[in-house]
Amino acid sequence: MRSLKSLAFGAILLAAATPMVRAQEADFNEVGRQMAIMLQNSHFSRPPLNTMSEAFLQSYLRDLDGAKLYFTQEDIDRFEKSYGKRLHEIILKGESMKAATDIYDTFRKRVTERVKQANEMLAEGKFDFTKDESVTRTRKDAPWPKDEAEASQNWRLQIKEAMLSEKLRRETVARLATEQGKPDPLKDEKPAAEKLKLRYERLLRSVVDADEPEVANFFLSAVAESYDPHTDYMSFREMDRFSSAMKNELVGIGALLQAEEDGATKIMGIVVNGPAERQGDLKLNDRIVAVDPDNSGTMVDIMFMPLDKIVDLIRGKEGSQVKLKVEPATGPPGETKLIAIQRAKVEMKEEQASATIIELKDGEKPARKLGVLTLPSFYADFENGTTQASVDIERLLKRLMAEGIDGLVMDLRGNGGGSLEEVRRMTGFFVPRGPVVQVKNTLGQTQVKDSSEKVPIYSGPMAVLIDKTSASASEILAGALQDYNRAVIIGDSSTFGKGTVQQPMDIGRMLPVFAARDRAGFLKVTIQKFYRPSGSSTQLQGVVSDIVLPNLIDSLEVGEAYLEQAMPHDLIAPAPDMRPGNKDHLFLPRLAEESEKRRASSKDFAYVVEDILRNKARIKENQLSLNEEKRVAELKEASARDKERNAERLKRFETQLAEDRKSMTFYRLTLDVVDKEGLTKFDPSEEDERYMHRAKDATASLDETPKWPSGLDPIKREGLMIVRDLVETTEAAKIAGLIKVRDTQ
Repeated sequence: MRSLKSLAFGAILLAAATPMVRAQEADFNEVGRQMAIMLQNSHFSRPPLNTMSEAFLQSYLRDLDGAKLYFTQEDIDRFEKSYGKRLHEIILKGESMKAATDIYDTFRKRVTERVKQANEMLAEGKFDFTKDESVTRTRKDAPWPKDEAEASQNWRLQIKEAMLSEKLRRETVARLATEQGKPDPLKDEKPAAEKLKLRYERLLRSVVDADEPEVANFFLSAVAESYDPHTDYMSFREMDRFSSAMKNELVGIGALLQAEEDGATKIMGIVVNGPAERQGDLKLNDRIVAVDPDNSGTMVDIMFMPLDKIVDLIRGKEGSQVKLKVEPATGPPGETKLIAIQRAKVEMKEEQASATIIELKDGEKPARKLGVLTLPSFYADFENGTTQASVDIERLLKRLMAEGIDGLVMDLRGNGGGSLEEVRRMTGFFVPRGPVVQVKNTLGQTQVKDSSEKVPIYSGPMAVLIDKTSASASEILAGALQDYNRAVIIGDSSTFGKGTVQQPMDIGRMLPVFAARDRAGFLKVTIQKFYRPSGSSTQLQGVVSDIVLPNLIDSLEVGEAYLEQAMPHDLIAPAPDMRPGNKDHLFLPRLAEESEKRRASSKDFAYVVEDILRNKARIKENQLSLNEEKRVAELKEASARDKERNAERLKRFETQLAEDRKSMTFYRLTLDVVDKEGLTKFDPSEEDERYMHRAKDATASLDETPKWPSGLDPIKREGLMIVRDLVETTEAAKIAGLIKVRDTQ
């Protein structure tokens, strides 16, 4: 249920920038009508609205029941007959909620029926795991069950798989505990059937308790997503969270939450020096069961409540108090206590730009200083301009220059994008003034956006680490640096492939004068496509790595190409005035050859290749056995493989770490210390809780997988080696007079 956004966050940092207000709800029929008009007038593609009815319907059904476990073909046929060809008319007539509620009510009914069936099966407890049955891993391409009988059979297999997986999980944990001479961390857990029953109870509550604003959110989001994957309807609360995330600054209590299957909400993290830590009573693994949003004495039961609703209860003005009813992690079962916490601003330092200097020694060769810039997102405070990723990167980069780095690694792995203006400015730190990105609007007009720096801050050897989750602004930066032949792109086969620009539009401004506008929400609509200076869109194809390193994510269906309604890739003319550097000065053939030699002898990359092949075969088969004997055999094989790898790695990592400590020295640079004299050494292999204290999973102690030596995963380690090769090859070429000495200051 992708559009049930309250279920999509998994864990949420409690925060808010606006107070909890009991305001009049908007007329979502009118909101839908105005949103449809805005889509028609503003979306980049501008498909005729009268051609979109079927897409609207299919998107809503897919978002509600993507696994095709609840609706039947009989339901689908009724929806098609009622709405398939006229849903656009219904929306324009201001009757969105009639269709949205009709379909959702059927969904609610089907979920209720499935959960009832699950409870009956779990109560009966008769599961035969000797049969050669199997369940489809992903049903997104499967047909809808033809009738209730087939739907019931599909659901029966799902319950059976859930029960078998839970049974095997407990047995595996118990076995590992015995082998390691440790207590079983799951020995006090509720019986498997009871635990699964609670899981389905949470599902049921989340679906059944959805009110009109939530149903409107699901439906309007589905309508928006019918245009492309990144066009979306955002409720006023979601827009609030989006703005807070972009600023990397939140107002709340500074605690990371996770929904528990028994209905409570668990404290999984506490921000260092945040409101909760300063108050002192809230602890890791404590469980919240009720919230008094304004500390007035009236508690709201939050059992089985979606996380976003809990956040709404805890949100409030800076300086106000919220009271939590908590079951302490270390107290007697059933004991509760009340904790009042004053809300305050929480700075998300984990999400800020940071840097590391790594001093590399290699025998008699001169030591090399490599800088690593890590940027989780292209964040920016659009309201006040006080937080800018480009400003933070500039400070860090200038300090790296002052420390005399020989080469630079820009780590954009996991960076999903952000502000277009921030990436435009940031690209100018590395390339001469010129085109950074081209932007084309719905009229076909193209605007070239140049870098703002007269000369680059850093012009030395450089590489960019990317993966399949590097998207949007990350692709602009990586693509521009590649087009200018300025940096070596290293990592997955390509980036995500999001080549579109979205703009939030306040729907409330379009409503009638006396309508309730404050809670109407926003349309985040695709208004432009962006292109690299070379004229190639990053859409679908992403930025292709110069040196591809094996990574398991490359075997998964991750990327724009796997999303529904993805816009096509295309080309436009190259930007005028772009003057790329000499590609030969990147020495790509030599770097690739040296990297291949290292990878050929790397056990870790060999393991990744094995896992990729195994995962591809699993995806192609798309079946999961429900025969316990077969599953146990698979688990034993996987366990034996893990033990063999762990034993090999443990010995090798110990040697590697000892070598690293002789040949590598690490210095940390954060925004807190970037302007201070001196550098602080640190050991990256040690656990880092500078910014947040995190709870440990109950089974974590049984995981014998050794940590990467010096905190360097294989891709980051190889990326550093490639940059070192680039530094040395560049210097040799300068000495030989093959390239001119460049000013790197």
